[in-house]
Amino acid sequence: MALDRTPPPNDLNAFWMPFTANRQFKKAPRMFVAAEGMYYTTSDGRQVLDGTAGLWCCNAGHKRPRIVEAIQRQAAELDYAPAFQMGHPLAFELANRLIGIAPENMDHVFFANSGSESVETALKIAIAWHRARGEGSRTRLIGRERGYHGVNFGGISVGGIVNNRRMFGSLLTGVDHLPNTHLPENAWTKGQPAHGAHLADELERIVALHGAETIAACIVEPVAGSTGVLLPPKGYLERLREICTRHGILLIFDEVITGFGRLGSPFAAQHMDVLPDMITCAKGLTNGVIPMGAVLTTAEIHDAFMQGPEHLIELFHGYTYSGNPIASAAGIATLETYREDALFERCAEIAPYWQEALHSLKGTRHVIDIRNMGLIGAIELEPLAGAPTKRAFSAFLEAYEKGVLIRTTGDIIALSPPLIVEKPQIDRIVETIGTVLTALD
Repeated sequence: MALDRTPPPNDLNAFWMPFTANRQFKKAPRMFVAAEGMYYTTSDGRQVLDGTAGLWCCNAGHKRPRIVEAIQRQAAELDYAPAFQMGHPLAFELANRLIGIAPENMDHVFFANSGSESVETALKIAIAWHRARGEGSRTRLIGRERGYHGVNFGGISVGGIVNNRRMFGSLLTGVDHLPNTHLPENAWTKGQPAHGAHLADELERIVALHGAETIAACIVEPVAGSTGVLLPPKGYLERLREICTRHGILLIFDEVITGFGRLGSPFAAQHMDVLPDMITCAKGLTNGVIPMGAVLTTAEIHDAFMQGPEHLIELFHGYTYSGNPIASAAGIATLETYREDALFERCAEIAPYWQEALHSLKGTRHVIDIRNMGLIGAIELEPLAGAPTKRAFSAFLEAYEKGVLIRTTGDIIALSPPLIVEKPQIDRIVETIGTVLTALD
């Protein structure tokens, strides 16, 4: 008989944590055991103010009754239904509700389980769409330096964060990258910076190098979040749209972070008044409660696949959990919560206060730049000599000890509080960061 090798429940060794300094964490664990509203509760009973909406995802705050009840009710009624050749009503209802708040050119939804899967789906649809139209030579994909598009092979190929790529050898071939939009002359900008629209013209150079007939799609985050909140210069996204249209290239907006009210509109495409051909989303789709992602597409893209005999599968792609019943219930309840509490409008209303509070840290020790849009913000720090990222990580640890959760990426503090944040809570986030930075080496 085999011996039971199960470690005790509080043993931390078995779980290999994602994007975490595992050895440091397991020496001094930081454990959350409950959450409600704007606050987490730690294992030692402290309240921690959530300055990051979990991981850019809990836009409506934590433990929202409508979402909790929807999940409980659905689990007791229909826990799972196969997504291949079968359906259930809630997936169709959620798709319709998404189209109801999406940009005017979006007509169809393909469900995935995360932002990473949504990106993979959109990239595959883009290549397959060109092939379905008789342009099978269009396989090249265009990303952007410092872009983040999840952690699957397609996403890290079009992504442009070095540490996400360097350990994994050869990635997808036929990928090029636009330059990022982070320019020194835009330091301390409030909202969209003035300089840098010309950076979109690099796409014209790539077209001239490879030929438009080889390029399938260009994917960008309207606001590049995980790399440290890099904002689109005025006119930049408009110029990308013009170039893509001119050369028959599909434009994909990765809105995994910016979707669902983060900028004060349902999607950044509406906030920026630029219509892409596809939108990827996740995170705020279910308020982070249940894994779910989606790709929104135009009718033109969808309809190109709806050819041939009706009994044949049109797109050989999908996931076991596409449109999962419990996730669908959570998504519907989340959209209802956003609507009933007018959270997108609330974001737009409180964003100016957020902006001024963040920029009040100008002149604080170690701060070399501040940037913001909607309820997103970044405080860039001067790196500690010889130890890049250490100063920001120390700030993260100190802020946690003082009861505020922030996020760091490199030497940048990235902030994205739930859309329910109140002005006194904004003040506390900013004051805590100021206190922490002043005391840091």
